[in-house]
Amino acid sequence: MKELLGKATSPLRNVFHRFEPGVWIVAIMQFFTVIGFSICMPFLSLYLYQDRGLSMTLVGVIILAAGLCSAVSQALGGALSDRFGRRPILLVAASVGMFLFAGLAILIGISAPVWAIAIVYIASRSGLTIARPVISAMVADFTSKGRLTEAYGILRIGANMGWAAGPAIGGYLATFLPYGWLFGVPVLTSGIVCLIVLFVLRESSPGTNRTVGFRSILPPAGDRAFLVFTMVSLLLFIVMGQMASTLSIFAVDKVGFSTSQYGLLLTLNGLIVIFFQYPMTLVIRRLAKFHALILGSLFYLFGYLSFGWITQFGWALGAMAIITTGEIIHSPVTLSVIGELAPQDQRGRYMGFYGLSETLGISAGPLVGGLLLDAFPSDMRLVWAPIASIALIAAVGYYLWARRFRL
Repeated sequence: MKELLGKATSPLRNVFHRFEPGVWIVAIMQFFTVIGFSICMPFLSLYLYQDRGLSMTLVGVIILAAGLCSAVSQALGGALSDRFGRRPILLVAASVGMFLFAGLAILIGISAPVWAIAIVYIASRSGLTIARPVISAMVADFTSKGRLTEAYGILRIGANMGWAAGPAIGGYLATFLPYGWLFGVPVLTSGIVCLIVLFVLRESSPGTNRTVGFRSILPPAGDRAFLVFTMVSLLLFIVMGQMASTLSIFAVDKVGFSTSQYGLLLTLNGLIVIFFQYPMTLVIRRLAKFHALILGSLFYLFGYLSFGWITQFGWALGAMAIITTGEIIHSPVTLSVIGELAPQDQRGRYMGFYGLSETLGISAGPLVGGLLLDAFPSDMRLVWAPIASIALIAAVGYYLWARRFRL
């Protein structure tokens, strides 16, 4: 074990020279995008549930609708980046997001009708997610296959630096500011991303002459290994989707934690990723990929299952640490698998189609959690046990996928 850890940590000494500058630039962009998003979005469910009186089932339906639209925009964004290049699509996504989040902040600030808030929320999420497959494709453009898992680890560190700071800041601000002010932050961060794309980021793929239409986002579905992998991952994404909605209601409304404590739970998630993601990628790159995927799924299983018996904040922090361990094992490996399966000239399409699955799963998660919360409001074990069982099914699915396609 010492020999394994020694070999794994030796690249830490020259980590900044192991990757193209473009990898670090898109990681910085991820930081600004995620900190803006995470300051406000985790608290949207609380706002709609506590301040506007919506049921958790209806909140879940709104989030699912946003996910369906975001899934399509994400798949389309990947295909457009293969056709027109990466930078133009990133610039459009950041610019559109800046204006839509400004509108959302105003609507929440004036307590506009819920349907209006829902429409602009759906549009803002759709605009934001256009950039996700483009950034993932750029990492693959800049990186050799042998270092993809590490490079996606770097990308996740950038995102989780934002995730660590955002909810804590948002939770603190929510104690004395109206929710509308929180949604003004992404306006600023989206503007910063625009400036980085315009003046710092270089193009990684010049584009092709292929026509972009609805069919252009579907070719990856013809790759059976990719399609089955995406379907199995969808199950685990449903489990991941509990963090920003079901968990907030459980922590604040059911257990009685403060919004600041809920924000600290999410901050712990981000901090663990920041400090342990890259060392973990150096360890798991020596494992078969399907072993890492199964292991990550099992950590999700035990972490979410434990919430059914938690009433103290300290134990909640422990459960979050278990869940985050699963995250830092599972997430970079999945992107590495997609990067290896994708042909070079279709990376945007593959990342976009996979992102469609991710967005659908994470958006369906709050609906699943909301139905369980409404059905079993007094027994949290009956909420978290079914959610945890989905992670177990995903673990079995990854095992069968690897055996079927010998990957």
